[in-house]
Amino acid sequence: MVLTTLSLWLWPAPASSAQLPAPAPRAEFAALCQDMTSSDLQFYGRGRLAQLESARSTIEDSTRRWSLDADYGEALLFLNEIQPAIDHLSDAWMRSRETGAPKEVQARLLSPLILAHLQAGEDANCVLHRSASSCILPLQPDAVHQQRQDAVRAGDLSLELLQLLPPNFEVTWILNLSRMLSGDFPAGVPDGFRLPATTIAPEVDDFEPWIDRSREMGMDQVDLAGGAIVDDFDGDGLLDLVTSTWDPCDSIKAFRNNGEGRFENVTKDWGLDEQLGAFNILQADYDNDGDLDLLALRGGWLFDRGRIRNSLLRNDATPTGRRFVDTTRASGLAEPPYPTQTAAWGDFDNDGHLDLYVGNEHSGETAYPSQLFRNRGDGTFEDVANEVGAANDRFAKGVTWGDYDDDGDLDLYVSNHGPNRLYRNEPHESGGRRFRDVATEAGVVGPDGWTFATWFFDPDNDGDLDLFVADYRATTASVAASYFGAQVDAGSPFLFRNDGGGRFESVGREWGLVRPSLPMGANYGDLDNDGWLDIYLGTGEPSFQSQVPNVMYRNRRGEGFEEVTFAGGFGHLQKGHGVAFGDLDQDGDQDLLHQLGGFYPADSYANVVFVNPGNGNRFVHLELEGRSSNRSAIGARIEVRVTTPRGPRSVYAHVSPGGSFGGSSLRQEIGLGDATRLEEIRVRWPGTNVEQVFTGADLDGLYRLVQGQEEAATGLATALPFRRVEENP
Repeated sequence: MVLTTLSLWLWPAPASSAQLPAPAPRAEFAALCQDMTSSDLQFYGRGRLAQLESARSTIEDSTRRWSLDADYGEALLFLNEIQPAIDHLSDAWMRSRETGAPKEVQARLLSPLILAHLQAGEDANCVLHRSASSCILPLQPDAVHQQRQDAVRAGDLSLELLQLLPPNFEVTWILNLSRMLSGDFPAGVPDGFRLPATTIAPEVDDFEPWIDRSREMGMDQVDLAGGAIVDDFDGDGLLDLVTSTWDPCDSIKAFRNNGEGRFENVTKDWGLDEQLGAFNILQADYDNDGDLDLLALRGGWLFDRGRIRNSLLRNDATPTGRRFVDTTRASGLAEPPYPTQTAAWGDFDNDGHLDLYVGNEHSGETAYPSQLFRNRGDGTFEDVANEVGAANDRFAKGVTWGDYDDDGDLDLYVSNHGPNRLYRNEPHESGGRRFRDVATEAGVVGPDGWTFATWFFDPDNDGDLDLFVADYRATTASVAASYFGAQVDAGSPFLFRNDGGGRFESVGREWGLVRPSLPMGANYGDLDNDGWLDIYLGTGEPSFQSQVPNVMYRNRRGEGFEEVTFAGGFGHLQKGHGVAFGDLDQDGDQDLLHQLGGFYPADSYANVVFVNPGNGNRFVHLELEGRSSNRSAIGARIEVRVTTPRGPRSVYAHVSPGGSFGGSSLRQEIGLGDATRLEEIRVRWPGTNVEQVFTGADLDGLYRLVQGQEEAATGLATALPFRRVEENP
């Protein structure tokens, strides 16, 4: 037996919204909130408490009664009734000891009791009185619990549990964490159970820690698992923040950058308070009107119950600012609704309008198809997935577009529970496009099991697109085992390197991606402006006990990755979801927004905003504006040619929001290392094979590049004001 594991509770799907009059979004989603709250859904519903209470009052078999006591205590814990959970489980565990119940029974009651004490300590110290270092390994002095009684008790009970169980990395990990939180590590952990001192020590000595500035920036928003976006939604040149939560009773939230080091909550002003329960969010200018719209995804992990419509939210200018208008039904994206948390925008048919691929999950029995919505260019979409051969019919957890074969059209990768797919975009004799699954011949099917977040990018800077795929076959126990030095065979990320000839080589382990990590939200960026792309993994799983550090990898000049999780202060223990990079303070380097929180009501946490401490490397920031291509320029390929002390160098970029659970800014923030001169910028716009060359740009500037303007080789990049955000005193 180990600590409490996840099980899913299913119930019939709601009637199709096509059968009912369409209510206003707030009323529509509020009804779902009420339905889920009263249901027996283990993740959220209170109906399960009543069911368990009724069963406990009638059961006579003592063994079954102990199991129901454990289930009831867990249900209280999951629903954030922490002290009642502690009282109930403590009483039941003491009675099990006094009556000589089997070890398995005692362990079954102890497991959720330990987690309840940990949660009580977290609430008192990290949620209500959070510091910039809270819940980040290695713990700084101000992150040790001041109200330490619950952490002490969790550690004491973990020792009790270890006496009842065979050797167990998961419980041993919780023991060590508890002692760290109470300030009793390492002395409070017996020999044989103690985490090696070097495990959570800084890995390198040349990386300055990043600091969470979310509280002083006004981003200290507590919620459950969701998405995150960094981008400019109001067109003022400053990057704003949008986050979401799967919580069916809570809304998407928007924070406008005020240019003075803080973010103003504009959720209600922008009309996003009407959009409840969005598990993930994406940005793109789907209607080519010059501002970024939003897509909200719903239903992930909920199987049949997750058949809730998504929301397409058009960004409209108003006399007083911005307003996001729900155009889902009018656009044709509302029906049929399937459970999902992943989608991606890309112009697969090169008509200048962004299309949408939505990767759907399963009901447990029914294989829902994924959907490819072709943009008609008039604000409406049609699902052509079956017609073009891209329906997938597998449990999709991540999707990404990229022209991996450099033939001028976007290809599609789908990360699944089961074999993954690489859909190659090919012309059809009818004159349209068709997709052919070439994952096997390209070498990117992936493991026999789960994968999750995925993206195309160019970490070796050779000009073609490589592929990242997060292996999700690890468990909390196997991740913990890796920190104790045990060899773990499955669960480390995949990096597929493009050989330029239509195939990929799996090089993840050779490149240093060796630790199993359970990535959910993940993304890439350039931590130090050296022009080599780095990787951040938001870790965890829905299970309540999953408390493992988020992971950061630094790119070593295209020769591999080295972990800087603890050196950089990124080892947050809270469950990691939406990850987004962007230069929030416009000082030339990328900062990091991470939306944190779990799936149960008790497992909420605040957003973090890690601010880059800076470096001496050079950069250029580019805003691309498509004309015949899509306005967002998603799918564009960029080469920046510079002079360095060692000679000429090219740095490559690919316009994309990045990972499939989190949206980085579409503004291209390109590090140039020790460049001494920017020679030229070359852009291959989506759907074209002709490079447009821009000259006249300087290092450390922000420029707008417009498709078709000054197309001669001497075309001048248009400089934009580089509005530096003042640091908050």
